[in-house]
Amino acid sequence: MGPIEQSAGKPAVAGEASEGGPGALLLHGLAGSPVEMHHLSRCLRQAGFTVHVPVIPGYAFGTRADPFDTGAWEQWVAYASGALDTLSQRHGRIYVAGLCIGAVLALRLAIVRPERIRAMSLISTTLHHDGWATPWYRKVVRLAGHTPLRRHVKLHERFPYGLKNERLRQRVARAMHTEGSSAAGAEFLPLSGMHQSYRLSWAVRRDIGLVTTPSLVLHALDDDVASTRSAEFVARNIDTREVRTVLYRESYHILTMDNDKDAVADETIGFFQRHGAQGSSRQQRRNRSERQSALPPDALPPDINTWMPGFGPEPASDDARKEPLDLELPSGVAQL
Repeated sequence: MGPIEQSAGKPAVAGEASEGGPGALLLHGLAGSPVEMHHLSRCLRQAGFTVHVPVIPGYAFGTRADPFDTGAWEQWVAYASGALDTLSQRHGRIYVAGLCIGAVLALRLAIVRPERIRAMSLISTTLHHDGWATPWYRKVVRLAGHTPLRRHVKLHERFPYGLKNERLRQRVARAMHTEGSSAAGAEFLPLSGMHQSYRLSWAVRRDIGLVTTPSLVLHALDDDVASTRSAEFVARNIDTREVRTVLYRESYHILTMDNDKDAVADETIGFFQRHGAQGSSRQQRRNRSERQSALPPDALPPDINTWMPGFGPEPASDDARKEPLDLELPSGVAQL
């Protein structure tokens, strides 16, 4: 069964979770679609969650005839908040996961609706567009967002399209060039939408100290869109001790689709379960038989493809494993 979508009003629901079980609200990226969250959605349903992926008018690709009619970021938050309320009417335990600007939306929900959310998974949080593939003219374009040009300028997606997996990247590139969109999102981002995302990011950075929700921060070391600076900012500044940071080295920006998608799903499920999300025993047994269970922080194998700076245990104690992934990391990240 595909991702759960909402066009208006009451969300559609799938899976076998009872109404009293945990609910998960998933927020895809700007100008994207629920397809970006399909794998995570499926894994969460297998773990006993009822999953809802709202399709936010103006924010999601193809929801309005004029792609520049994105609406204001406050409208995006209001729609996501309404989806949160609808899900809360049927489920007492609500968890939120967001990708890219969807993670920024999740942070904003945690600021304005903290009582509704048990825990969050913040995937490839994009508070700054400073990844290694960011074009040099991005700052100029940002200034153009304050002018009428925002209703005309298109920011075309570019190599590597947020994906390190070469086969998937080729499929995405073909779809974008022939159909104008792909599983990884639209061929271009309207400057009007980017302008609103900048405004949203500014509001979240300003109020980040109001976030008290337990948070899982997942980010790629080589994120082509947003460097680890955004993940570091969130981990350092939210007002909760319950933060777990995981960095991945085999993926780029779209962690929910790339090479580490299974690890991302396992981390998210495990974190939610450690904060009160338990499906039925039957669902848990079925999930254990179908896929590897998420591992707690103290049970990570030494060769796992992640590193938890400051939050999880370091890799094995031998000298070779004390090397931080043999990659050069921003100095601040290693000191989180």
